[in-house]
Amino acid sequence: MLIIVALVVTGVISPNEGLEGFSNNATLTVAFMFVLSAALLKTGALQMLAGRMAERFRTQPKQATLLLMLLVAVVSAFINNTPVVAVFIPIVGRIAATAKINPSKLLIPLSFASIMGGMCTLVGTSTNILVSGIAQEAGLPGFSVFTLAPIGVVILVIGVIYLTYLGNRLLPDRKVEGSLEEQFALHDYLAEILILADSQLADIRIMDSPLVRELDMDIIEVRRGIDRFTLPAGDFRLAADDTLKVRCDREKIKGLKDWVRTTDQSSGVQVMGTGLDRDNSNLVEMVVTPNSEFVNKTLRQVDFRRSYRAVPLAIRHREATLNERLYELPLMAGDVILAEVKTHYLKELHRIEQRQDSPFILLSSDPILDFKQMRFYFVLAVVVGVIALATANLVPISIAALIGVCVLVLGRTLSMGEAYEAIDWKIVFLLAGALSLGKAMGNSGLDVSIAGLLTNSVSHLGVYALIAALYFVTNLLTEVMSNNATAALLAPVAIAAGQQLGIDPMALLVTVSIAASASFMTPVGYQTNAMVYSAGRYKFFDFTRVGTPLNLICWAVTTAMVPWVFGL
Repeated sequence: MLIIVALVVTGVISPNEGLEGFSNNATLTVAFMFVLSAALLKTGALQMLAGRMAERFRTQPKQATLLLMLLVAVVSAFINNTPVVAVFIPIVGRIAATAKINPSKLLIPLSFASIMGGMCTLVGTSTNILVSGIAQEAGLPGFSVFTLAPIGVVILVIGVIYLTYLGNRLLPDRKVEGSLEEQFALHDYLAEILILADSQLADIRIMDSPLVRELDMDIIEVRRGIDRFTLPAGDFRLAADDTLKVRCDREKIKGLKDWVRTTDQSSGVQVMGTGLDRDNSNLVEMVVTPNSEFVNKTLRQVDFRRSYRAVPLAIRHREATLNERLYELPLMAGDVILAEVKTHYLKELHRIEQRQDSPFILLSSDPILDFKQMRFYFVLAVVVGVIALATANLVPISIAALIGVCVLVLGRTLSMGEAYEAIDWKIVFLLAGALSLGKAMGNSGLDVSIAGLLTNSVSHLGVYALIAALYFVTNLLTEVMSNNATAALLAPVAIAAGQQLGIDPMALLVTVSIAASASFMTPVGYQTNAMVYSAGRYKFFDFTRVGTPLNLICWAVTTAMVPWVFGL
């Protein structure tokens, strides 16, 4: 929004040009495709298909890994890949546990397969749609549904084979502790304390207790005789002889002995178990999604305990597991929150998780979606119809997608409320701003200037060198920037470079699209990589080690095939 305002106020673009992004075919197509994605995921088909692979993973793990990547890639070619990966992360975790495979052997391949699948079609990722929209703004025809397929499919086939037989050896196989308590190092941070009759803790509300006000402890459970009160409310009144299960940092637990007697006289603190065997509470792992309301906020700011009926016990933040000052840590996409949740509230967490704009994915709990066979066939027919209408050029892709959305709502697959919730409005606004940026580069001549630098540097070396250089610059930027921002910056440059050299700009736009999506070397370059980063307990350079050869494969295939496909 600031980009649009700045460009309009400074006169680089007109007010109409600043707002055109909101009505652009690319923006609208992305919005409608989110709804189609949500409808397909709601049928439970992907969960069913992945679940059927579990036995194959026990007997033929390499073959099963290859089939899993192909399944994810095919689905990601036609619906948004971020929700696809969100659905598969907990499924892969359960498959890995059943087949006794380390999840780290599967999650990076899952993310990479979704990225490569998205390269194959116009609707596979918002980046492709954005580049096509910029092309149309410049008077070019834009991409058809399968313009990228000849190159994308070759990259997918080679990439899947690489990840199955060679990349698998580069993936980490670190020992993972058996229980959640061990994985998150909770032993020093959970304790039981007993309230004595003359204690200052007796006969006061939890919100007024020094445990909360002074020591910043979370009271997870109160045991009073045979009664248990899980995650008691702030106005719950404590009494003498209550036993409290609490969580706080190590130093504050040690400080308890100064003013309250603990249940274990020998060490001052009695360490709790995981709590998984309790009837009224469960431990769950919650992965923060890329577009979550949690991102760049603390648990205190999102009112985590009251909003989700949960007490945080630990946070896996990139490569570190944190147990202290949990309410003060700004969260990032991919962080894993270990929380104790009331059992009866788990169903509500699952309902929240199924929303397109869900702030988290649940790792350590069972799915509740059943496969709705007839509904799946109906949604599949609608998606195929949308692709067929667009491929046959009967209507623009945006109108075809809108027809599909209307059919799904009229067919009661989704309600209007679910359709609105399915749209990732952050991406819609990002694309509108990015399209304005592309227009501004054209109006100001910046695209021509940058294209001139590029063509003057490599044009004497031939078209292959030009494509290799354009791919390299785009790919380098996308590893540290948003893939959509990179595409918006370099698509106008590609068009100008093509016009300066008298070659088909569509060839260079395809290069930009593939290079902007091919983010394999870092966990921060693409949303799905960030999602699996902490869930797989990876280190930063695990992505670099596995992803660098794949990046080189994509670079080589694109450089070799683009001139051939487009007859340059």
